Amino acid sequence: MLIPTVEDGLEALLRESLPLPAEVGDVSFDPPSGTWSAQVNRITVNLFLYAVTRSPQPPLPPASRSAVAGIERRPSMPLVQLSYLVSAWAGSTRDEHQLLGDVLTRFLTHQVLPVQHLPATPTSSVQLALATDEVNRPRELWAALGGNLKASFTLVVTTASDAFGWAPAARGVDTIEGLAAPVPARPAPSGGRPAPDASSTGAAPAGRPRRTGAGVVRSAVAEGRPSSPS
Repeated sequence: MLIPTVEDGLEALLRESLPLPAEVGDVSFDPPSGTWSAQVNRITVNLFLYAVTRSPQPPLPPASRSAVAGIERRPSMPLVQLSYLVSAWAGSTRDEHQLLGDVLTRFLTHQVLPVQHLPATPTSSVQLALATDEVNRPRELWAALGGNLKASFTLVVTTASDAFGWAPAARGVDTIEGLAAPVPARPAPSGGRPAPDASSTGAAPAGRPRRTGAGVVRSAVAEGRPSSPS
């Protein structure tokens, strides 16, 4: 709903601020081709969307908000850029220039599309700016449309994509429980009973001292002589 919402807002802004009531003139988003222009019989402001690109501005950061069901979160959202070729159509060239100048003034006055003109609450502000498109030049656009070259300007609309909405946040961790796994028994020597574990008998491995109540008894293997209490 991103593009229809923006275009409804642009039309509402122009109709109120020019003013241009429905019984007087039209706001059109059709391609201004030669066939279309031959059918125009009323005052018309044409906004032709010819490019949709990702904006070079940084995306909106992730956000969270309180809701009835708990906390809702929204991921990072990129900004998109909509480029419109704006032209005016009237009974004479002088009237067209007057109308085009009025439209230009309204967009220069409103650098952000007022929220009251939008049919739905936007994810972010809707920025309005005039720009020079060096990739799709107006002269080349008019030639591609098959119409006569007219006075026009490029309106760039920048807003957040509504591809991602608000979603319930994952619940936090309440408790942490640990599970103990059984220790496997040592394999038994061939033909005999399982070898006792040194930890269960209290014996220290060869070459290492073990601690007793009276002190440390050094291994005979390590000392090279029979062990004796120290």
